[in-house]
Amino acid sequence: MNQLLIAILIGLIAGTIDALPMLIQKMDRMACISAFGHYLVLGLIIPFIHWEISGWLTGVIVSVLSSIPVMTMVIPKEKKAFLPMLFSAILLGAAIGWAGAKFIS
Repeated sequence: MNQLLIAILIGLIAGTIDALPMLIQKMDRMACISAFGHYLVLGLIIPFIHWEISGWLTGVIVSVLSSIPVMTMVIPKEKKAFLPMLFSAILLGAAIGWAGAKFIS
């Protein structure tokens, strides 16, 4: 399968994993779309970054760094959101990095 299609699939899976609990909790629709889009895009970026470290660690670093602007906007309104957002960034970033290294690199 084409590397780009695999990356899109990785991003779709990660985005669904992040947005589904938000949908179940009936969170704001735009927040769900934003979270889904964030991980869809990371699925297209992380697998193609080739640093001299493990793929999962690259994923964690890129995911956490790219989450900082979103966290900066959300935290003042939802202080309890910081830990779940950080946990998702770490877990999904590692998963995207691992999957990218396994199926693309």
